Amino acid sequence: MNKKIKVGILGATGSVGQRFIQLLDNHPWFEVAEIAASDKSTGKYYGEVVNWIQKTAIPDSIKNMKLKSCDAKLESKIFFSALDSNVAGEIETELADDGRLIISNSKNHRFDHDVPLIIPEINPEHLEIIKYQNCSGGIVTNPNCSTIGLCLALKPLHDEFGIEKLNVVTMQALSGAGYPGVSSLDIVDNIIPFISGEEEKIQTEPLKIFGTLNDDKIVNADFSISASCNRVAVIDGHTEIVQVSLKEKVTVKDILRAWKEFSDLPQKLKLPSAPKNPLHYFDEEKYPQPKLHRNIDKGMATSIGRLRECKLFDFKFTTLSHNTIRGAAGGTILIAELMKAQNYLEKYL
Repeated sequence: MNKKIKVGILGATGSVGQRFIQLLDNHPWFEVAEIAASDKSTGKYYGEVVNWIQKTAIPDSIKNMKLKSCDAKLESKIFFSALDSNVAGEIETELADDGRLIISNSKNHRFDHDVPLIIPEINPEHLEIIKYQNCSGGIVTNPNCSTIGLCLALKPLHDEFGIEKLNVVTMQALSGAGYPGVSSLDIVDNIIPFISGEEEKIQTEPLKIFGTLNDDKIVNADFSISASCNRVAVIDGHTEIVQVSLKEKVTVKDILRAWKEFSDLPQKLKLPSAPKNPLHYFDEEKYPQPKLHRNIDKGMATSIGRLRECKLFDFKFTTLSHNTIRGAAGGTILIAELMKAQNYLEKYL
């Protein structure tokens, strides 16, 4: 590409908005041309108002950029949305009606019948449903941060052996709660066994993601999911304990082979943000661990370990994925890269 595609970021000052800025700095395909946030920040320089919590410095090109309001006066045609769910639905709809493409990390439109919920290695064909959207622009969504790592680990199993049912217990990082997030008095020396709305997301989103595209609708997959979600004192990286029953009789060796051989369209297309290997399995009995493995493959891969037979289900194992990279901004950017590679962005250029 000789010329980078100009994009805007909605909700640019929040923790996920910051991740977008960090990951898009020097991106080979995209360039941040506009940033927008709440009205109280409008007209101010980004560096003056943001509480920057990333480990790299604010890019100079963004630090001295003025924030705009999240409305139709914005100039960009393509936006990454990191808006809070309290305001995301209305703003994203307004911009899509005005001819803009919104690739969103917010939850509001994930279950709209004509909005795809995309993990590029799993259901890229679902992008076709955007042509049925009743707007001049479009909305595409990224799943919940805990859903993505789980589904990547399940994809080879579902394709080869069929999933019948599963139970998942999450241990979710503090960064998933945004900034300032959970009070230190609540989380230090503690586990909080509840995250509002999280269990419902994990129990429903995979069914749409693994569903079948049927013209103008997606028919959900038919397996059942039970989820229990916990907030733990880890900064980044969601760990999940998974128990799964499969439709076919298989062995541990069969599952390990399926995980090892798995790759999909983002790897074939060599998209810039795609992990070289979406799944990494560890034989060491104490792996994976957030501190050691969350950043594997640019923070875009899922790490897996402790596969063994289960007396209640067929098998059980542990997964780990980076919740603000693969589970949020990085995963959303990967969707945009896929859309560029498959010519879905042409009408917005």
